[in-house]
Amino acid sequence: MAIFDLDGTLVDSLTDLALSVNKGLNAAGLPEHPIDSYRTMVGNGRATLVKRAMGQAAADAEKYDLVTRVFNEEYKAHCNDNTTAYDGCVAMLEQLASAGVKTAVLSNKPDEFVARILKKLYPGHSFTEAWGQKPQYKCKPDGESLRAMTALHGVSPSECLYIGDSDVDVFTARNGEMPMAGVSWGFRGREELTAAGAPFVADTAAQLTEYILTYE
Repeated sequence: MAIFDLDGTLVDSLTDLALSVNKGLNAAGLPEHPIDSYRTMVGNGRATLVKRAMGQAAADAEKYDLVTRVFNEEYKAHCNDNTTAYDGCVAMLEQLASAGVKTAVLSNKPDEFVARILKKLYPGHSFTEAWGQKPQYKCKPDGESLRAMTALHGVSPSECLYIGDSDVDVFTARNGEMPMAGVSWGFRGREELTAAGAPFVADTAAQLTEYILTYE
């Protein structure tokens, strides 16, 4: 089974995430951030994203709750406004399906948004599982949810491959005792992945497809 991270791996969601957080910051009277600066803020779940965007102001519980609430409202309404599939990923999933490779998604994004985004951007593909952050599991890079997903389908982590764009994904795979591959086209880039210990980093979806199909 090939298990994919979502944001920065299968979908470019940076603009919608950034605009939604900025709306929350604005509501709390805090300075907004340029969209590109959110590349280093995303990846560890909603709570961490909000805290990173707020900086020291996150210590103010009332403001933190306000920013989080406005983010939730905005992202619920606009999570698919600007979010797109990365080049070649639709074809990649088609090839994997044709080859009999099961696919899944495991994201730190709140679970309620994952299915909506996948339905719009990958309507022709059937994922074995597609999970966002579920309250019963710790956020990545803890490997708990990764192990739970594989156990649900009776496969061992060693029979799977986890794919992502950041050091969080490298550490998630390691904590879940699963091999992994990185993608350089996401939010963090090749340098971070390599430094974290990613054994392989694909520059294109075609390269990743070949790696998955030939991986032993």
